[in-house]
Amino acid sequence: MSTALSTDTLPFPYFVASEDQQILYLNDKLREYLSPDSLHKYIKEVFDEWQPVRKDDLVRTVLNKQPCLFIKEPVDEERVMYAGFFSKGIVGLLDELEELKQANRHLDAIIESSYDGIYITDKDGITLKTNSAIERITGIPKEYYINKNVADLMKRGILQTSVSEQVVEKKKPVSVIQLNYSGRETLMTGSPIFNEDGEVESVVTNIRDLSDLNELQSALQQANEMNKSYQKEIERLKGRLSISDKDVVIESEQMRLIYDTAGRIANVEATVLILGETGVGKDVLAKYIYQHSERSRAGKFIKVNCGAIPPDLLESELFGYSSGAFTGANKQGKPGMFELADKGVLFLDEIGEMPLNLQVKLLRVIQEREIQRVGSTTSKMVDVRLIAATNRNLKKMVQNGEFREDLFYRLNVVPVHIPPLRERKEEILPLLNVYLKKLNKKYGLAKQLNEELKAFFYQYDWPGNVRELSNLLERIVLLNRENMLGLEHLPAEYQAKPEPPASSSKPIMTLKQAAEEAEQHVLRKAAEKYKTTYEIAEALETSQPTVVRKMKKYGIKIEI
Repeated sequence: MSTALSTDTLPFPYFVASEDQQILYLNDKLREYLSPDSLHKYIKEVFDEWQPVRKDDLVRTVLNKQPCLFIKEPVDEERVMYAGFFSKGIVGLLDELEELKQANRHLDAIIESSYDGIYITDKDGITLKTNSAIERITGIPKEYYINKNVADLMKRGILQTSVSEQVVEKKKPVSVIQLNYSGRETLMTGSPIFNEDGEVESVVTNIRDLSDLNELQSALQQANEMNKSYQKEIERLKGRLSISDKDVVIESEQMRLIYDTAGRIANVEATVLILGETGVGKDVLAKYIYQHSERSRAGKFIKVNCGAIPPDLLESELFGYSSGAFTGANKQGKPGMFELADKGVLFLDEIGEMPLNLQVKLLRVIQEREIQRVGSTTSKMVDVRLIAATNRNLKKMVQNGEFREDLFYRLNVVPVHIPPLRERKEEILPLLNVYLKKLNKKYGLAKQLNEELKAFFYQYDWPGNVRELSNLLERIVLLNRENMLGLEHLPAEYQAKPEPPASSSKPIMTLKQAAEEAEQHVLRKAAEKYKTTYEIAEALETSQPTVVRKMKKYGIKIEI
């Protein structure tokens, strides 16, 4: 044991063991930590812990609760030397190394299992690592990329552009969309990895195959379009739109289009201008837009009839007034309709009746979204969606100086024209059924209409539209005792007047035939005079779709 004797005074722990791990020799430094009888014992009997690492050439141990690291070195075929040192720092570094190895294994597993291709290069563009997904996306084995420079890959046509170079240059993430080597559209996003000096040392690029995503999006879009088509067809077959107001009957294609448009613009902040004769249901459409919007959850629906309020009171009703604004004013002041409609919808009916001086203030509210109470010097912000309605021709009023042109264009962002009841006769009988059922329930009655009376309602021209129809029906329901109502129960002003004797040479035509003949004559005259269906619609004060439909019905074409 001359070798052991010569190293007895070494300043670090040292011992020699047999192949079966029996301790044969201890130097003086190690004896300081071991009991005298440790010689000839087995290693695991002496040390608290004994954990070989790195293929047994390095051993972690604990002796008397102190961590120690031993290096294993064979002496000859029968003996092994262990030289070590006590150091918590070195053992801690070994623990960190093992943790780092484990983290690398986890990272490798994550990269390899990613569905997207992952491509890692150094700052010079040399490929360091990639995963198997890149084979699926590009059709090139992942081993081909290792140690290749992206510049060379570009020259060979495998890449169109280098994301890595752009990331190194800009020092921030960069995304590009390009066709790869196999002709598939890919999204490449490169992200920089910085060293301690803030310089880019490597780039991680994520490669996503957009072809599958594009195909899925296309299929989804087609499915959505088909679904919408089915929904429209279902609504058409049902005969009406599904809306919350049970008093609204929609049987005509015109009204279906109008309410379909209303549903699509319900959550758009644009101003809506509803046009149509008195009694066609402009307020009902305005409520429908409100009820189908997000504003119905946050604010109220406030209606103001500009023609029913005296002009000198309309300003204070719209904008409110502060305390002491005028004699008799509330001491606390009063909020106006704009404030009450905050977060909701303000419906200005009969907007054509608004005085010019108030039109200026209304224009300011639309533009600035703020109001000023009468008698106040401060302004207040309001969040109100505006819906206006009128039975007047605002364009002519603008030409005559009765309505401000700038306000007209502010209101006329989304114009909606409701046709009169005489142009949608298919809705008259369903409306009768709805209103009769409602009246019977309201007054506890069991009234019915005979076929002659239903025919009258269908053929009548209804200048007052739906409002006139509902009022007349309620009138005859309440003023007559009989449950079965007929033509004889109509008020005198609705009774048929005696007609002059008809010519024996010309047969009597029905009211429908006479109306169609007159309608056809007017349309032919208009088609000779005007060049577009829009001009004809404006001249006849009706909608362009109605003109197109009627001209097609009668085979009328515009003379060019």
